[in-house]
Amino acid sequence: MTADGRLLPYGRQSIEEDDIAEVNAVLRSPWLTTGPMVERFEQAFAASVSADHAVACSSGTAALHLACLALGLGPGDGVVVPTLTFAATANCARFVGAEVVFADVDPETGLMEPEHLADAISRAWRAGIKVKAVCPVHLNGQTADIEELATIASRQGLRVFEDGCHAVGAAHRSSTGEWYRVGSCRHGDLSVFSLHPVKTVTMGEGGVVTTNNPALDRRLRRFRSHGIVREAEEFENIALSQDADGRPHPWYYELPDVGFNYRASDIHCALGLSQLDKLGRFVAARRELAGCYDRMLRALAPAVRPVGRVHGCRPAWHLYVVLIDFETAGVGRADLMRCLQSRGIGTQVHYVPLHLQPYYHRRYGELDLPGARSYYARCLSLPLFPGMTEADVERVVEALSASLERTEAA
Repeated sequence: MTADGRLLPYGRQSIEEDDIAEVNAVLRSPWLTTGPMVERFEQAFAASVSADHAVACSSGTAALHLACLALGLGPGDGVVVPTLTFAATANCARFVGAEVVFADVDPETGLMEPEHLADAISRAWRAGIKVKAVCPVHLNGQTADIEELATIASRQGLRVFEDGCHAVGAAHRSSTGEWYRVGSCRHGDLSVFSLHPVKTVTMGEGGVVTTNNPALDRRLRRFRSHGIVREAEEFENIALSQDADGRPHPWYYELPDVGFNYRASDIHCALGLSQLDKLGRFVAARRELAGCYDRMLRALAPAVRPVGRVHGCRPAWHLYVVLIDFETAGVGRADLMRCLQSRGIGTQVHYVPLHLQPYYHRRYGELDLPGARSYYARCLSLPLFPGMTEADVERVVEALSASLERTEAA
């Protein structure tokens, strides 16, 4: 905390008066949950990423779980996941009983590349795991090479669901030169998003799954609400569902599958819809702040430098990550983070590779994934959110420089 009491966290929501007004309007309406605002938000989100369908739910984790359920993943199936991601990306496979096959990542970007996917598939076959799906992760706001990853997956007959939780508003260029937004599902079955408060736009808590496949859309909606169906054409028990004249009973519903209560409320979707109107502005602000960081950090190179940039990507920066040669700098990461915290600068590490986590280490044993190890050893997330100014970036860089000097001297 600084003398004037200001703390710059690594991420923070940007809530404005119109957001508050939209939520207040819902609170005064007849609907609080599963009402018209949910459908409005879903339609707007689908349009924003150029997808045919969007299904809103209660969190990014719920969205990942729904994706696995919709794709029919289960025991005996393997799901390739880059080890450098949040726990939920891998956990969703375990939720449905599938096995996780961890892939390595590029040490400069933290992204799974085609050769990492190919290696993970080979390791899985040798271990007797039949891979059924792959979940590329778009990290920090940059995009993985989804087209090439999907090409490899297609050759192997694998389903593809993208973890776009860091990449709302990002786009990638295809081999034909066309630009596709993350979530358009041009090279996969499903795309998953988180709208947690530190993300580019927020629902408070919430998630979204997009798809161009109407059958997957129906399955997502079914599993989102306990597995219940209310459409007469989907009823299996005709005798129980109809009256003597063949008309469906107005109260009747069926449970063909066991699902979950992953619904999003009208309150959350009202906030999400208001925030979605600002997506372009928020993405532009984050890009401008990232450019400021890039310029100001040149003075600290080569000990400190921005994470590697991806060719053919229009990033929507969720995190601003630097790679620090802590050994050359003569400082430990924990000491540096504490020193920055004392100066009012919040930082974080994204992420501890999942194959090193006790649960996964016990299940799959030792794995040699050097790219992830190298990235993890050097990464540090600095403050980034639209409410920041260029002066805030300057303050962060100055604090980082001073903290490096202080800890080195100590």
